[in-house]
Amino acid sequence: MELENKIVLVTGAGSGIGRASSLKMAANGAKVVLVDFNRETGEETLRMVQDQGGEGIFVQADVSKSEDVQRYVNASVDTYGRIDAFFNNAGIIQKFSLLADVEEAEFDRLVAVNMKGAFLGLKYVLKVMEKQGSGSIINTASTAGIRSEHSVSVYSATKHAVIGLTKSAAMEYVKKGIRVNAICPGGVQTSLTQSVEEQFKAGGYMPEEVSNMRIGRYAQPEELAEMVSFLASDRSSYMVGSIVLVDGGLTL
Repeated sequence: MELENKIVLVTGAGSGIGRASSLKMAANGAKVVLVDFNRETGEETLRMVQDQGGEGIFVQADVSKSEDVQRYVNASVDTYGRIDAFFNNAGIIQKFSLLADVEEAEFDRLVAVNMKGAFLGLKYVLKVMEKQGSGSIINTASTAGIRSEHSVSVYSATKHAVIGLTKSAAMEYVKKGIRVNAICPGGVQTSLTQSVEEQFKAGGYMPEEVSNMRIGRYAQPEELAEMVSFLASDRSSYMVGSIVLVDGGLTL
């Protein structure tokens, strides 16, 4: 029970890595504040947490809106008094296309959720953690944030930005008792990524690693949840500004 009585805030908790991590951390003793744009899936995650004997609340929010972010942060503090760990996870994938064919509206959508959403989460959670004098933040970046990937230029740019935010926040707040790190998943079997192969095929380009992952399979969300739970806990106490690859060798 390495997270016993810790208050953990998770965005994008309604599915995929966010849901798996919420369940894992609740099983490890955390009280979880679950945030998702989709009320139905977010409340379903809360029921799953409660069914396994855990405790938490759900807050419906659009992470790209400052007022919604402040509301989920305030809900955490009003309900539990603090935020010990924050999994800044919510994100969306790009409609696959060459850069010159990306619609401006698509660019705005990706930047709003993936980049601004991560920024706003950091902005308001860091203020709470600074008052506490402690906290751990885990941002979700991507293998696309450390290398180029075909047909997802804007998504890649937003994940590069998440890594930049992670490193800057880590440097600025480490002396305030706050650790900021990021995970870079690659090839995870979630609803967000299940159509990746089809989109690559439609675009006429298929990277060899998609059909032949170096480890031989896609990751399960629960495998990423193990790393998230570790980074949220005191066991990762010397990790600051780390960009952690959990990609089955995808970037080798």
